[in-house]
Amino acid sequence: STFDVAVVGAGIVGLASARELVRRHPSLAFAVLEKEQEPAHHQSGHNSGVIHSGIYYTPGSLKAKLCVQGAALCYKYCDQKGIPYKQCGKLIVAVEQDEIPRLKALYKRGLQNNVRGLRLIGAKEIQEKEPFCRGLMALDSPYTGIVNYKQVAQSYAEDFQEAGGTILTDFEVTNMEMAKESSAGSEDGLKYPVIVRSSK
Repeated sequence: STFDVAVVGAGIVGLASARELVRRHPSLAFAVLEKEQEPAHHQSGHNSGVIHSGIYYTPGSLKAKLCVQGAALCYKYCDQKGIPYKQCGKLIVAVEQDEIPRLKALYKRGLQNNVRGLRLIGAKEIQEKEPFCRGLMALDSPYTGIVNYKQVAQSYAEDFQEAGGTILTDFEVTNMEMAKESSAGSEDGLKYPVIVRSSK
């Protein structure tokens, strides 16, 4: 099989990358190579599932921008594809007096990062939101959520295949090597060909 582009690894990063590439370059032939029997078999299918809101990152940093933008895009994608998620929110709680300045600093950082809906709440509101939680003050992040990222990854795989991409499972990449270029004027016209070998 010959492809223009091969992505090694059908985790969520590999699938998201392949999905975006095939959408941008539909005339090219794409493959995703995965050593397991299915996509998202490892970390992508065994993580916390949190849709982070972007509170912790340095204001103005690429991580902060991408986290905030990525959370919004994740919710939008899940809505479009009918993937269930829970926008359960998150409380970051100060239980000691000396933790309050750090909580306020996090709040300020979150605002600088354009995190939606952030607010500081007191002890009474903490208990209203989470009856088993006690604290002096909390940072309420209502747009933090959870999703099954294995489902998201599988949906990316479907999008990729519907756009003409090929996923080869049970293909453990063991070696990549440059191959001889096609001679000038030959029909295949391969320039800079790379052979990707599996364990088989």
